[in-house]
Amino acid sequence: MSLGTWLLPTYVTIAFLILLIPIVYTFAFSFNDANRSNISWNGFTLENWLTVCSQPEVCVAFGNSLLVGGIATIIATTLGTMIALALVRYRFRARSAISLLLFLPMATPEVVIGAGLASQFLTIGVAKGLGTIIIAHTMFCLSFVVVTVRARVLSLDPSLEEAGRDLYGSPRAVFWRITFPLLLPGIIAAALLSFSLSFDDFIITYFTSGTVQTFPVYIYVAAQRGIPPQANVIASAVFLIAIAATLIFQVASARRARRATRLRRR
Repeated sequence: MSLGTWLLPTYVTIAFLILLIPIVYTFAFSFNDANRSNISWNGFTLENWLTVCSQPEVCVAFGNSLLVGGIATIIATTLGTMIALALVRYRFRARSAISLLLFLPMATPEVVIGAGLASQFLTIGVAKGLGTIIIAHTMFCLSFVVVTVRARVLSLDPSLEEAGRDLYGSPRAVFWRITFPLLLPGIIAAALLSFSLSFDDFIITYFTSGTVQTFPVYIYVAAQRGIPPQANVIASAVFLIAIAATLIFQVASARRARRATRLRRR
């Protein structure tokens, strides 16, 4: 047996197990019968899953993360889609400079972005809160949306839109009936990426949140005295929902592919 036949599978298995250890720990300790801290195992219980909001600050922080992530995703996806279309379809001054500037937030460390936004809000006298977090997350996610949607716009076949115009379709009708459906997979992918980045962000949020706590900030603060099991419950539920959504999407895609194959054979 050559070295590569067992080295690569072993490496992949070890890396996969290392990535899963924190998830397994979080899921297991969501069933822990904890008193004041959730550091040591005290026994199995379902009470944490039945009384998730017995620690109100956990649910408040989780709700703040959902609110910030949802609003930032909607704004960033809308603006990013329009910017991507403009960068690909139109020629204007400073087009190259704008493309470069859009890539800078992706290459800049988050601590630099967070510190810069915090000092800017302080300079103009804006009180930190949910509004500043949403602004910061929108600016951070905008670059990822533009890059994702831009790749989708570049892959479109211009002849499809030309055919719509040849059939006397108005510019609005061509966009909503041809261009937008073709862009929709890229837009959905950009929105999911944007929401994930916003929901998971800690560094930028920590600099711009003030007294408002999102779920990652709450976890960081609570870790000093022991994360309550209700936080583990919410984290486990989010992970399970993400896995379920991925499986449903994969099964639906496989069914559509099989259906399309049967139709072609007919």
